[in-house]
Amino acid sequence: MNSADLGRRVGVPSTALFTDQYELTMVQAALKAGTAGRRSVFEAFTRRLPEGRRYGVVAGIGRVLDAVENFHFDEEMLGFLRDRSIVDGPTLDYLADYRFGGDIWGYPEGEVYFPGSPILRVEGSFAECVLLETVILSILNHDSAIAAAASRMSAAAGGRGLIEMGARRTHELSAVASARAAYIGGFDTTSDLAAGFRYNIPTVGTSAHAFTLLHDSESDAFRAQVDSLGRGTTLLVDTYDVATAVRTAVEIAGPELGAVRIDSGDLLLVAHRVRQQLDELGATETRIVVTSDLDEYAIASLAAAPVDAYGVGTQLVTGSGHPTCSMVYKLVARAGSADPADELRPVAKKSMGAKSSKGGRKWAARRLDVEGVAEAEVIGTGPVPEELAGRQLLVELVRGGEVVAREPLDAARERHIAARAGLPLSAMQLSRGEAVIPTEYV
Repeated sequence: MNSADLGRRVGVPSTALFTDQYELTMVQAALKAGTAGRRSVFEAFTRRLPEGRRYGVVAGIGRVLDAVENFHFDEEMLGFLRDRSIVDGPTLDYLADYRFGGDIWGYPEGEVYFPGSPILRVEGSFAECVLLETVILSILNHDSAIAAAASRMSAAAGGRGLIEMGARRTHELSAVASARAAYIGGFDTTSDLAAGFRYNIPTVGTSAHAFTLLHDSESDAFRAQVDSLGRGTTLLVDTYDVATAVRTAVEIAGPELGAVRIDSGDLLLVAHRVRQQLDELGATETRIVVTSDLDEYAIASLAAAPVDAYGVGTQLVTGSGHPTCSMVYKLVARAGSADPADELRPVAKKSMGAKSSKGGRKWAARRLDVEGVAEAEVIGTGPVPEELAGRQLLVELVRGGEVVAREPLDAARERHIAARAGLPLSAMQLSRGEAVIPTEYV
């Protein structure tokens, strides 16, 4: 594997303050009580899928690994904590030397998950594990929400091209993470250059309406673009009159014109008219790209249209109505002392509502039916049944504080394609429904 496949290791600032204050105050109290060093197991999971969704998509694992590696407190951060009296002196001393030295197991990126799936398992002392809670959830909740939306859009697109173009609709750093998650979920390219630079995602882009409006005529604009970018470029044809623009585009670029983009109007109707016009003009290989506030439902509605690719922005980077996965990070087991040999004891929150959780250090496996299709997500705390031993889902990510499982982004993308294909066909339905397979505890 070429190291370039992993993307550029862009300098990342410390992630230590990407946290909530109570993580630090818990550490202070635990240090004083002598319990901070107790061996502990935390798990990230969700109690339910977003309403109407049939499966979730794991994304952000690679970013979590970066965040864990870069979780350390520099002098300026320690000074901030000292000046605000957020923690006391002994805690500042502990934080000054902090580096995560535990183990992390988790679902590999691109895998699907269901309610209760132990998506990430973090093991170490209480203090070193609890400090990571907020940054882990921040990444997993965001990236997995985007990847799930991307997966639904990819399924609806049925193999047609998908362009991520939501950078202008979200925070500039979220835009990069969104492009990464969308690529895992099935998108082919991004318009965001920072995402292309950071993660080696293919980038695309040609012109906006402003470029056409800049010129004295549409033909002047098209000619300038073709002269600069070649006949294979994509011309935006809905600034004025679509039919006139398509005719002008082919006159200037010839039948070798790469594509036309439609960004407004009745996309189903306009796409059919444009395809007919392009064919009549001899541009039979010219592709049609549509944009304009698309989501998975709009994409599905265009299945019968002669569309070659979709550009999606707002709905993608906001999770298509579900911007978070509601994952939580809970202590599920802990020892009675800091002795590494001390036995782990299951612990769990008890609640009258829907916030209860199940204690114990968990494994997970996916049971298949006789046709090789997933039929249940099986989760347990004891020995793994022999028939499920080869179907376990968690993989080792960090061992003794060292990352052991980095992989190219394309590996996560390919994994998701395979994981989604292994689900029942009803998983691809866009109508509201429950999780496509049940979660079983053994």
